[in-house]
Amino acid sequence: MPEGISRRAFLGGSAATLAATSLGAFGFGAAEAAAATSIRPFKLAGTIETRNTCTYCAVACGIILYAKPAAETGGKRVITYIDGDPDHPTNRGTLCPKGAALLNFVHSPDRLTVPRYRAPGESSFREVSWDWALDRVARQFKDDRDKNLVTTNAGGVAVNRWITTGFLAASACTNETGWLTFKVVRGMGALVFDNQARV
Repeated sequence: MPEGISRRAFLGGSAATLAATSLGAFGFGAAEAAAATSIRPFKLAGTIETRNTCTYCAVACGIILYAKPAAETGGKRVITYIDGDPDHPTNRGTLCPKGAALLNFVHSPDRLTVPRYRAPGESSFREVSWDWALDRVARQFKDDRDKNLVTTNAGGVAVNRWITTGFLAASACTNETGWLTFKVVRGMGALVFDNQARV
């Protein structure tokens, strides 16, 4: 017998179960089926859970994204619900009003999903590919570093300073991600760097 259940409660539950199955066997199952169809199915049944971080402020609350599988939605997962992550140490499942409204942000028709670029002298942005945008950013960094890296100071001491470009790391990243970002940025010689991580 399970712990915490008295003998009387166990026998009463067993009798109720026996009575319900007996009614079904005697042909009263239609009432049970009608009751089952009137109950709304659990909205998260069959969804795929993905843990992530809220996109708004530097608190870095944990969220769980619930998405319908690609097989049900024609080849692409569709996020149907977002909730706070109860196992996350920062928010323990709670969300502020902005975090609670993340689903509206995800499905907003105004949300940018591809990079856009406005060349010097142009009046409007145009869509570009991710490969083009990343190559352009990498090329700009490389050209600026090659042009402005100071390898030695006036006394001939190696300094390897690059101060014409700054870096700002994500506010919602962990200390470990911040440490790795710091190593990469400092490895390039950049001195202008800030990491807002508070997790």
